[in-house]
Amino acid sequence: MHKAKRFLSGVIVLFLVLVILAFVLENQEILALSFFGWSTAEVPVSVILVLTLIAGMIVGAALGWLLSRKNTHPKR
Repeated sequence: MHKAKRFLSGVIVLFLVLVILAFVLENQEILALSFFGWSTAEVPVSVILVLTLIAGMIVGAALGWLLSRKNTHPKR
């Protein structure tokens, strides 16, 4: 059973790597963002989307941690 889980995990990781690789290769168009007068350097769309995804994951995890921490304090 342990070998089956390990194999399945490897297949899932390989699939995710291939999906990410396909995503990056398909989104090579150069783009510069402008927001309230601030603009970025010209980078591929895939870089902007991946950085946005990572930022969202960090913010979501931080909010989840703060909310769970707030709910664990005993009420007086």
